[in-house]
Amino acid sequence: MSTDDSDALYEALKGFEGRPTSSASVGRDPVNEPMIRHWCEAMGDTHPAYAGPDAIAPPTMLQAWTLGGLSGHPADSADSADSADSADGTRRSSAYEELSALLDSAGCTSIVATDCEQEYVRPLRPGDTVTFDAVIESVSPRKTTRLGTGHFITTRMEIRADGELAGTHRFRVLKYAPAAKTAEARQGDPKPLRPRPVVNRDNAGFWAGVAEHRLLVQRCAECATLRFPWLPGCNACGSRTWDTVEASGAGTVYSYVVMHHPPFPAFAPPYAVGLIELAEGVRMIGNVVGVPYDKVRIGMPVRLEFQRVDDDLELPMWRAGVED
Repeated sequence: MSTDDSDALYEALKGFEGRPTSSASVGRDPVNEPMIRHWCEAMGDTHPAYAGPDAIAPPTMLQAWTLGGLSGHPADSADSADSADSADGTRRSSAYEELSALLDSAGCTSIVATDCEQEYVRPLRPGDTVTFDAVIESVSPRKTTRLGTGHFITTRMEIRADGELAGTHRFRVLKYAPAAKTAEARQGDPKPLRPRPVVNRDNAGFWAGVAEHRLLVQRCAECATLRFPWLPGCNACGSRTWDTVEASGAGTVYSYVVMHHPPFPAFAPPYAVGLIELAEGVRMIGNVVGVPYDKVRIGMPVRLEFQRVDDDLELPMWRAGVED
């Protein structure tokens, strides 16, 4: 695509910013205790605020109440004739379809979700009726990524409970033209690297421990509950104060999967990924090594080891068949 064509495309894409993709949509169900219970059981979240007569919904369920399910939402009050359900739960008006079609025509035929952001204003409670509006908030200039070249599209959804703003959900995708390489070019590529772990202010201490060959688990300073993954607050009592304990490195396979697809250049499928229950009682995910992938079994004892996967990355893994 020439520079002039690229500039013209971007100007057309910018024209979609601010256009609504959903208006006055209504959640399929009011906020309800069974859904909250299922969510908490799936997440292992036992915080007392999410049960009992004064229960609230976990804040991270904000978008859950907007999802249309397999049958989708009833007709919206705006653009209902041209609407269609999307992967992130909104009802897409013709604006989003037109934007997608424009990118398709420019060769950006692939799409991948990149991230979402949520802001919480007030808690959702059983019985609340959820409504939501969504707009195309922004379309980025042309970006080149390892996947290919395209544009990031951000939609913003405002979610209300009985008419009162409860929170905001931003969902971002990359619509791109896949990068093409010849076989000769691929042969000359350096060995592909594993994806880098996302290190942020909440989990930086964990990765600092890995660098020292220590597996650190958070411990609540108020109720002494251990937790993993690392979180800013205790999911048992809500305290935001904590310290750490070093795990012994012993554990068992609580559950596992064998990865066959999708293939990724830095990995050699099939391989086993285990949910490991540590002797301390918390669980974490990691590769199971030391035995063939088809010999991994639930209950199998494992022990922590640190493996260097490239010059800049060392990861905790779990060697099977090691008895204490």
